[in-house]
Amino acid sequence: MKSAVIGFPRVGKLRELKFASEKYFRGEITKENLEETAKELRKEHWELQRNAGIEYISSNDFSFYDGMLDMTVLLGVIPEEYKRLGLDEHGTYFAMARGYQGKEGDVKAFAMKKWFNTNYHYLVPELNDGSQIHLSGKKPFEEYEEARALGIETKPVIIGAFTFLKLAKYNGSRTALDFAEQTARAYIQILAKLNELGTKWVQFDEPALVTDLSKEDIELFVSLYKIILKQKNNVKVLLQTYFGDIRDCCKEVLALEFDGAGLDFLEGKKTLELLKENGFPKDKILFAGLVNGKNIWKCDYAKTLDLFSKVKKYAQNVILSTSCSLLHVPYTLENETNLKSEVKKHFAFAKEKLLELHELSIIADSSDFEAFSEYKNNKVIFNAERLYEDKAVREKVAALSEADFKRKTDRKEREQIQKAKFGLPLLPTTTIGSFPQTQEVKKNRSSYRKGEIDRETYDRQVFAFIEECIREQEKLGLDVLVHGEYERNDMVEFFGENLAGYVFTEKAWVQSYGTRCVKPPIIFGDVKRISPITVKYSEYAQSLTKRPVKGMLTGPVTILNWSFPREDISLQEMAYQIGIAIREEVCDLEKAGIRIVQIDEAALKEKLPIRKNEWYSEYLDWAIPAFRLCHSRVRPETQIHTHMCYSEFEEIIRDIDNMDADVISFEASRSKLTLIDALKANGFETEVGPGVYDIHSPRVPAVEEITQALLKMLEKIDKNKLWVNPDCGLKTRGIPETIASLKNLVEAAKVVRN
Repeated sequence: MKSAVIGFPRVGKLRELKFASEKYFRGEITKENLEETAKELRKEHWELQRNAGIEYISSNDFSFYDGMLDMTVLLGVIPEEYKRLGLDEHGTYFAMARGYQGKEGDVKAFAMKKWFNTNYHYLVPELNDGSQIHLSGKKPFEEYEEARALGIETKPVIIGAFTFLKLAKYNGSRTALDFAEQTARAYIQILAKLNELGTKWVQFDEPALVTDLSKEDIELFVSLYKIILKQKNNVKVLLQTYFGDIRDCCKEVLALEFDGAGLDFLEGKKTLELLKENGFPKDKILFAGLVNGKNIWKCDYAKTLDLFSKVKKYAQNVILSTSCSLLHVPYTLENETNLKSEVKKHFAFAKEKLLELHELSIIADSSDFEAFSEYKNNKVIFNAERLYEDKAVREKVAALSEADFKRKTDRKEREQIQKAKFGLPLLPTTTIGSFPQTQEVKKNRSSYRKGEIDRETYDRQVFAFIEECIREQEKLGLDVLVHGEYERNDMVEFFGENLAGYVFTEKAWVQSYGTRCVKPPIIFGDVKRISPITVKYSEYAQSLTKRPVKGMLTGPVTILNWSFPREDISLQEMAYQIGIAIREEVCDLEKAGIRIVQIDEAALKEKLPIRKNEWYSEYLDWAIPAFRLCHSRVRPETQIHTHMCYSEFEEIIRDIDNMDADVISFEASRSKLTLIDALKANGFETEVGPGVYDIHSPRVPAVEEITQALLKMLEKIDKNKLWVNPDCGLKTRGIPETIASLKNLVEAAKVVRN
C-alpha cells in the first residue's frame, strides 16, 4: 500500500523560517539569506518524508507567508497600488502580506480570513474589473526542480482554480464567472509547464468543494475543469479535498477526467456513504484521508484499518493519505523533553504521523494485523486508561440550569446603568488588551521558567511593566485602560497553564498566520480552575489609576478551539467545564473592584461547521451558552466586553448579539469595514468597537485615515454605541509604532467628537 502527504509544516522544527523572516524584515539579513534558509527547510522536509517511506510527497506546500498569496502572485493578479511601490519581488510580496509604509508609498495589507474551520489564516486575493489572470510566477516549478535535484519526485501543490475564485474578493462588477475563462487558461499554462518538466503528478487543492455549493457553483467548477483537464497531457492530476465531504458535487467530481481524487474520511461525515452510493471509477486512484492531519492524538490503528477495509469495498486503487495538510499540527514530538512518557505515548505530531502512515501502509497489505508488533503496541496504548477524570467537575456541568446562562438584568437597562456609572465620553477609546512583548518582558518570563529568578522577583518586574503601561495610556489619553498582559505568553496557553486537566508542550508550534506561530495546550482530562489566575495583576493595575482598567480573560470557546481537544467526550462538555472555570475568575475580578471584564472569544467562528445545516445543532447551540455561562452572575453595573477577530461574522451576527455582552470589538480594518453593514442590517444591539486600524501590519495609520473610518462607521452605528479601538491586541508590535498609532487613534476620536 502506498502513502501520501497532502502538505507538511513549513516554519521548521524550531521555527527557523519565523526567525529568518523577522531578521529580514529588520534588515539584518539579505533576501538571499532568507532564500537559503527556506531552501534548507524544504530539503529537510522532503528528505524526512522520503526517509519515512512516503511515496507521494508534496512540493510547493512551502510559503514565506501564505499559499493563497503565493497563488495571487503566480496568477499575476497583484493590485496596481502594490506594483506602483516599485519594490523588488520580495518587497512587493511582503507589502501585500504586511502592508508597507515608506518613501515609495503607503499601502495596507491584504484582508486576512480564517482558512475554513482551522486556526490558520489566509490572505484574500483581490480581483478588480481590470485584473488579468495569467501565469506569471515560477515558484511551483522551481521548487519541483529543486526537489528533483535531490533525487525526490514530488507532486506540486496548487490551490485549485475553483477554490481560488471562490475565496477571492471582487472589487467591481465582475464576478467569478467573468474570470473563469482567464483562470482556466492560466491553469492550462501551469499544466503545460509541468509537462515540460516531466512532472508525474500535480495536486490541485479544492477544499471549497466541501462547502455548501449552489447549482451555479457546481457549474463553475465543472466548466473550469472540463477546459483545464483537456490539456493535462502526460501529467496526472489529483483533485484534493479536505475538511469535509463533497456531497454536493460527488457525481460531477467522479465524472471529470481527474486521475486521482483525495477525499477526507474523518471530517467527511458522508464520504464513505458517497462511495457506497456512487462507487469509485476503476481508472482513478483514491487518495484516502485516514490519518488525521488536524489533531495530535496517535492514530488508532484498529479503527483506521477497519475504516480502510470499508473503503476498499468501493475503490480498487487506494493510496493511504493524511486527511488534510499536516500544517495544522506541530512538527515533532522529539523536542518535547518534559512530557511524561504515559502522556507522550498518546501523541503523534507531523513527523510521527509520517511513521504512522508508513506502518499502516504495511499492515494494511496483510490479512493478519496481529502479526505486526506495531499493530499490537498501538492496541496496548488504546486499551490503557489515560484520562484524568474529576467527578466534581462533571457534577457541576450536569447541575447547570437555565439560570446559569442568563444575566438577571436585560442589556438595555444595563447600558443605562453603566453609562451613568462610568461617565465615559462619546466614542470612548480603548485597546484590545495586550501591549508589546518587549525583550525585557520575554527575558523576565524566560528567567522565571528557567528557575533563574523566583516568583516574587518575577511578579515585581511584571508589576513594573504594568505601571509603565498604565502611565503611558494615561499620557496618551485613552479612556478605558488595560494592564498589558505582561504575565502571559499566549492568550490560551496562559489560561491552560492555570487550569487542571491540561498538559503542555515546549516546542509544539503551529502556524497561525504568516510566520506567527502558537503553541496550543492539550486538554488531557477534566478541566477546573485551581486558584485565581489574573486577579492580582488586574487589581494592581486598577490601584494605579482612577480610569477603569479592563480585566482580561479568554473565553471558553476560544480556549477550547485553540487547544487540542480530547476525543472521548463532547466539545460541549469541555466548553462548559472551561466556562465554569472562567466564571469563577470573572466573579473574583468583580469582587476585587474590576468594573469592566473582557472575555475574548477571538475564535468563536473558527469551529463553525462548514455546512450551514450543522451550525446550530453541532456548535452554536452550545458555543453561545458557554460564553453566557461565564458572565451570568455579575452585577448589572459590571460591564462585559468581548473581542473577535479575522473571520466573516456577517452570517452569525444575530448569534453574536445573543452572547449578551455589553460591548463587542471586532476586527474590521482589513475587511474595509464591511462588517458595519451587517450590524446595521441586523439591528445589532450590543455596543460595538470595529477595529479602526490593522495591528498585524507595522504601518502607522494617520489621524485622517482613522477619522474617515470613524465617520464611515457613524453612518451605520449609533454614536452612543460606538467605541474606538485597534482591531486586535498589540503584543506583536513594537513600542514606537504602537505609541504613534494609539496617539493618532485618540486624536482621531477627539476630532470626530468635536
